[in-house]
Amino acid sequence: MMILLTALLQDVTYAKDVAPILFKHCASCHRPGEIGPFPLTTYKDAAKRAKHLVEATSDGRMPPWKAEPQAHAFKDERRMSADEKSVLRRWAESGAPEGENAPPAPSFPEGWRLGTPDLVLTMAKPFKIPAGGRDVHRCFVVPIPIDADKTVAAVEFKPGNPAVVHHALMFLDSLGQGRKKDVDGTGFGGFGGVGILPTGGLGGWVPGATPRFLPEGTGMYLRKGSDLVLQIHYHPTGKEEEDQSRLGLYFTKTPAEKIVTGIAVASRGLYIPAGAKRHKASAESQPLPVDANLIGIAPHMHTVGREMRVWAELPGGKTEPLIWIKDWDFNWQGSYQYERSVRLPKGTVVKLEAFYDNSTDNPQNPSSPPKPVRWGEQTTDEMCLLGLQMTTDTPEDLKALTQMRGSRLGAGLLGGTPGTPETPSGPIPIPEKWKSLLERWDTDKDGKLDDGEIDEMPAALKDRIRKR
Repeated sequence: MMILLTALLQDVTYAKDVAPILFKHCASCHRPGEIGPFPLTTYKDAAKRAKHLVEATSDGRMPPWKAEPQAHAFKDERRMSADEKSVLRRWAESGAPEGENAPPAPSFPEGWRLGTPDLVLTMAKPFKIPAGGRDVHRCFVVPIPIDADKTVAAVEFKPGNPAVVHHALMFLDSLGQGRKKDVDGTGFGGFGGVGILPTGGLGGWVPGATPRFLPEGTGMYLRKGSDLVLQIHYHPTGKEEEDQSRLGLYFTKTPAEKIVTGIAVASRGLYIPAGAKRHKASAESQPLPVDANLIGIAPHMHTVGREMRVWAELPGGKTEPLIWIKDWDFNWQGSYQYERSVRLPKGTVVKLEAFYDNSTDNPQNPSSPPKPVRWGEQTTDEMCLLGLQMTTDTPEDLKALTQMRGSRLGAGLLGGTPGTPETPSGPIPIPEKWKSLLERWDTDKDGKLDDGEIDEMPAALKDRIRKR
């Protein structure tokens, strides 16, 4: 039996079995100049880390794919199978043999993967990232020089320095809010939220992401006069670095027939007591006023967040799982695109439940000792937020979606819509006689209602407040 086991172990080699796994799942990030802390493109790279590869893949830390398997599959899933993990374990246990005739390391395109963009947007100035310390989150404002409204078929983000750029989010601002914050072209702080109320969005980028064109006839709306507000998460490497990233835009040849928009579902009244190990928060959308096609989804929490599950309740009572992240990690968040759009009929309600660990057992807790946590954009704050990227069958249906609760925030996450956006009015002090009625929407408890808080109100109440 021992002889047979030894033979089985020795049958696994780097050349025949391990290299294809590492090239498929790991090399896009673990190669020179990319965000992976070490390369995995040669036998020597892998052999000296054989045990580490087993540990990192066995517990699901690598490859960094957080969504659980479900019926509605996502594009570009980086999920390693049980058989692939078993191969790595057997290889390490047998002494990491090299074997013969290893396949060549994959080549990665250095130019634009989708071809030459119609427009390239570049950060105004290089940004310096310190050698050490905490990760840096920064927002940069880039004017978009177009002389008419456009629809965008695809975007491709190119990090100027892949070794330090951890992920990026692309917001749109047609109201000049970001320019007031980024006065000298060096950006402004941007942990958690972007610090403005976006008027649209172009999605996000994470290492290993594959840029894709939207389906024929579909596009993201780009309003003339908009700025790109590019939020980048930087990870220090041990030496001072510099980055000047770019974004390529690909416009539809003719105006898109279907415009991508977004709806946000949020629990803005979030309150997590100090010491709570598994605090639950929940939220749900209004019933959809029209049939919609869900093409993407983007959960969002900060560092106290641990788990989020999202599902749709259809009018007939059937439920559809949409995403479940059991092991939330702020450093590996992103938006997820479905392989096939999920049809959500009129009357569907999208629901979520999220869990938070605000105890000393959470190594990511930004406060020591733990403090009560509320909704907010700072490191010590939290969020319970979900973006839903959708299209509709008709322009009239699209307009109905944009009148739902959470549409302004959702559009900023995953796509804007035609029409003139409302100018943020600034915080409105809550009159004492209305305090008992309105304080549930004052999520930061400052005695005022900002545009994001007002946007979460029922339509009738929202209109009344804004007409004061």
